[in-house]
Amino acid sequence: MDSVSVVAALNSDLCVSGGKDKTVVAYNWKSGNVVKRFRGHEREITKIVCIPRSSRFFSASRDRTVTMWDLRGPSQPRQQFSGHAMVVTGLAVSPDSSQLCTGSRDNTLLLWDIGTGRCAERASISRNLVTHLCWVPHEPYVLQTSEDKTIRLWDSRGLQVAHIFPAKQHIQTYCEVSEDGHKCISCSSGFGGEGCEATLWDLRQTRNRICEYKGHFQTVASCVFLPRALASMPIIATSSHDCKVKIWNQDTGACLFTLSLDGSGPLTSLAVGDTVSLLCASFSRGIHLLRVEHSRGLELREVAAF
Repeated sequence: MDSVSVVAALNSDLCVSGGKDKTVVAYNWKSGNVVKRFRGHEREITKIVCIPRSSRFFSASRDRTVTMWDLRGPSQPRQQFSGHAMVVTGLAVSPDSSQLCTGSRDNTLLLWDIGTGRCAERASISRNLVTHLCWVPHEPYVLQTSEDKTIRLWDSRGLQVAHIFPAKQHIQTYCEVSEDGHKCISCSSGFGGEGCEATLWDLRQTRNRICEYKGHFQTVASCVFLPRALASMPIIATSSHDCKVKIWNQDTGACLFTLSLDGSGPLTSLAVGDTVSLLCASFSRGIHLLRVEHSRGLELREVAAF
């Protein structure tokens, strides 16, 4: 099992992951079998994003490039996007799959035309070291977290900042937007319980902070909105460098369950597999397949690792 930096669900059976070995790997996550390996990056894979309802996906790397791959095509890159001066740390695909937004530690966001491979827009803000990007469903907006402790909402029409949320106390490591586009979660770095929280924000007119989720003891690296079919109340999940995945009541901030993946090392990425399955990438033990169960209330159980 390799060190995995990121995992993304491609469809109801397949996921794509990447890490320090510079290889992008497609798995059947239900069986754990490797479907295909993609090679083309020269350094560690940092982010992966999939085009909805498609066999195509993108990977970002410390080699400063972004590559588009096709599961149905050859294992060589289908297209490459080069324009950043440092490691690429953010990837987001527009809802109509025509544009790609990339971000980097070089303080820059780039907006690409996927069809032509050309850079259409460029924006740079001093000290805005990008940590993650997420496109808001049904909207022209891109959400971005930064090492400067802020969360920015960008309008892709001209790539201008539309809103800056109140700054947090720690580096914001990750962000995720709900399917309806009404809410988002951001994650904080931290240590010893200082910071280490996730925060729910309203993306609509007020853009207020709604709730905080505190209980991790190290950096929270990833978060996901879980399918509504899972519980009577809306729930979210977070993963942390403290080797724990937590499920939270989205509305109250109460922690409903904690799963410890001992020996996994830092947990780096989360993805929803299907209505009851979560994929969790780890530094030491590859990808963990987790299942939500209701036998004794809401529980999370590890069923496989690959």
